[in-house]
Amino acid sequence: MPSGFPPYTIPTMSYHNGLWPQTVTNSPSGGSSSASSLLTPLSTVTRSSSHYSQSSASHFKNPPLSQRPYRPGTPNISPSPTSRNLASEIIPRLYISDLSFAENPALLRTYHITHILSILPESLSLPPDAELRLILGYTPVRLQIRDVEDFPFAELAAHLPTTTGFIQAAFKANPESRVLVHCVEGISRSVSVVAAFLMAQYGWTPMEAVGYVKEKRKIANPNFGFVKQLYEYGREALGKRGLIEGM
Repeated sequence: MPSGFPPYTIPTMSYHNGLWPQTVTNSPSGGSSSASSLLTPLSTVTRSSSHYSQSSASHFKNPPLSQRPYRPGTPNISPSPTSRNLASEIIPRLYISDLSFAENPALLRTYHITHILSILPESLSLPPDAELRLILGYTPVRLQIRDVEDFPFAELAAHLPTTTGFIQAAFKANPESRVLVHCVEGISRSVSVVAAFLMAQYGWTPMEAVGYVKEKRKIANPNFGFVKQLYEYGREALGKRGLIEGM
């Protein structure tokens, strides 16, 4: 198991044959949408559109997020004591949390979360974008994978190129980007998605990637079906044909 991670750099192209994922197949309407272009900072992703919608990079200029104050008229929303410490930083600027953290605007602001990757069927209970922008000072980029339930035979592997591409694009878009990956408890689905990203980024095996996440988030425990699908992802998407389960 790695004791640390290599210097964090974002490759110019994706992990698989130099190509970004071409389609997303989990649209609520059953259709597919293109994901071939890089996301721009602070664009809002909607699953019903045929492309990731993008907004100007001017949304993400100085001052740094850490220096942004609340704007006048910001609703009085404060971090809930029951939601504290529910986000774990896995590598710099990449976090895993549960649903309650992802739905708390004050916590999103405290952690300066710019991108939210949701792995669950239910929609997030967040204020409308206009109100959320008042609270955060910006509108987060959001991507939701809706059709993955937390049971071993749910199809996860097919979505891993898309989720990995989303994280890579977020970091490439801006050096201040901070990505939150969450499911309901932050134990299985989100952990598997982050492990897949670590496999693609650092060339780790599923055991190394999951083991590293567990070091950073003690409650991490992806179900056995998702672990098997990480091996499938390594073989099929990352080209590691000799990857053997359990190694």
